[in-house]
Amino acid sequence: MIKGILDIFGAVILLLLLSPFLLAVIILTLIFERDHPFFLQERIGREKQPFTIIKLRTMKNGKITRLGSILRKTGIDELPQLLNIIKRDMSFVGPRPLTLVDVERLEWDTDFYQKRWSVRPGIVGLAQLSPVCHKKMSWFYDQLYLERQSLILDFKILMAAVMIPFTGKSFVKKRIHGKEKV
Repeated sequence: MIKGILDIFGAVILLLLLSPFLLAVIILTLIFERDHPFFLQERIGREKQPFTIIKLRTMKNGKITRLGSILRKTGIDELPQLLNIIKRDMSFVGPRPLTLVDVERLEWDTDFYQKRWSVRPGIVGLAQLSPVCHKKMSWFYDQLYLERQSLILDFKILMAAVMIPFTGKSFVKKRIHGKEKV
């Protein structure tokens, strides 16, 4: 309950503070990409309930755009998900929300994986901070988070994620790997 209140409060404050910046990025997207600035996609959330995730568009015709490359490297493309937090579809920290296709491809739709769906998905989670991208590692980090979740762990994960726009995802992943004691 406290986490939910902190999520909403934090998301509203950040959205208010970052709205001029987000507006500038949206305008840049409209000018340079000449396309809708938002990417909307159905994802699977808590208790396997579908919801629509909101991100900044980073691809056009199946290819990452120049602006999209910058947005992805810095994590700025994720900022509209603050609206998903306010709507209570997501949390700041938790397992990433997957598409139904991903759930089926990973074979995470069985009872064995049910625990993963017991929490709201997050903008960032331990698996996203891992330098290894593999279904077994993702499951390991999701499980680790679920077993040890706390406000302190959420704070540590958020602080690592906050560094991404300043240092890039690869730097943060390298710094966390092997050094983070969760």
